[in-house]
Amino acid sequence: MESIAGSVASEFTGKEPKCELAIDISQINEPAKWPECCIYKVPHKLRKVNEEAYIPKLVSIGPFHHTLQQLTGIKQQKLIYFKEFCLRTKKSPKDLESIIEKEEKQIRHYYSETFPQLDGKEFVKIILFDAIFIIELFLRNSESKKNDYILSNAWLESHIKQDLILLENQLPFKFLRKLYKFAIKEEKIIITPFLELACKFFFSGKHQIVKAKKVKHFTDLQRTFYCPTDSKPNPKEHTEHLRYTATKLDEAGLQFKPLVDIDLSKKSMLDIKFSKAKCLESYPCFNLSWLFSCLPCLKSYCCFKSVQCFLKVPQLVIDDQTEPLFRNLMALEQCHYPSDTYICNYVLLWDCLITTKKDVCLLVDKKVIVNRRGSSKAVTTLINTLGHQIIESESYYHDLYKQLNEHCDNSWNRLVASLTSVYFRDFWRGTATIAGIFVLGFTFGNFLRPFVMKH
Repeated sequence: MESIAGSVASEFTGKEPKCELAIDISQINEPAKWPECCIYKVPHKLRKVNEEAYIPKLVSIGPFHHTLQQLTGIKQQKLIYFKEFCLRTKKSPKDLESIIEKEEKQIRHYYSETFPQLDGKEFVKIILFDAIFIIELFLRNSESKKNDYILSNAWLESHIKQDLILLENQLPFKFLRKLYKFAIKEEKIIITPFLELACKFFFSGKHQIVKAKKVKHFTDLQRTFYCPTDSKPNPKEHTEHLRYTATKLDEAGLQFKPLVDIDLSKKSMLDIKFSKAKCLESYPCFNLSWLFSCLPCLKSYCCFKSVQCFLKVPQLVIDDQTEPLFRNLMALEQCHYPSDTYICNYVLLWDCLITTKKDVCLLVDKKVIVNRRGSSKAVTTLINTLGHQIIESESYYHDLYKQLNEHCDNSWNRLVASLTSVYFRDFWRGTATIAGIFVLGFTFGNFLRPFVMKH
């Protein structure tokens, strides 16, 4: 306080302060975030929305959560895996430990925290046991060991997978691959690449490895398979927002077309496309969605397909694992990919499409969403809260928003939307409307008949 006061006084008196502010630069710690940093403590604003989504339930990996008491159950399994890995590879614990010791400083640089409470020996121990646990688990999964404690229990395996994709529960992928090559490498034997082992464990071998070239950790691996191959629009163009919900789009004549069981090696889950019939561009009066609402069987006829608009959407399965997956992917993007927020854009698109249970029911009925959460209300709440505290500087769906808004802004399509919602919502209401028109026409004809006959 004296130094600060003296500095202020010198500004007015022109005299030098008696005491000086001394800074010992030797006491300044190394920066928390190095260029290699990619494993983050989730920011408080994201964390407070749902903290449980970022905390492991069964297994702790890395230094962030190693002290949690509720995660001691798998500790014994880590020791068993470590012993059997040494027997498998004929490597001594000292050999494996020496690799970690050489890499300790570099490994610390991958984390957003410095962990001053962990000395070198303790840090090396945590990384060593966790790394061997992951590698041995992947090897056992590739060998289809049915008697394994984890892999023989579907519930346990599922929750271990969920813990291994949490952002705060990661080890650097580059280091894991290096340790794997050191331990497994043998002469004249072709070993399975570590990336292939990881993909087989997380994706059950359904998807080929084509896009995952540079993976930072398992959270990043999950994001890699979601990310599209094409680029985002120019950031300056990001002025468009979707103004219509799924129900409004449906009423305006848009047909939702689900893409089921897509191959993520060839097509992205984020690849949502709008296709408009050419005739509707010139003659919007051919929009017959009011008729399709009454007689949905007509949609499948080829002659009517040419007058329909489609939104092609990869089917989204919503279950208990959806929330922690997306929250951790979005947290990674907010921390590490602020200019490439593909997952955030995707989630916010769903937030635009869904505002009420009615929207969820429609998308479930169209098979665009598979609801494994039970109630439509639960899905609505999930979608509407996922985007809280998320910031996007630009959107991958800018062009899509523009197309959908233009479709619904068209005056004829707005009229069709009103007709559909009020008079042609289903077969019975449509039938009643048409019958009412005939009755009105017949009544009006009878009214005019005496005047016509006089002439």
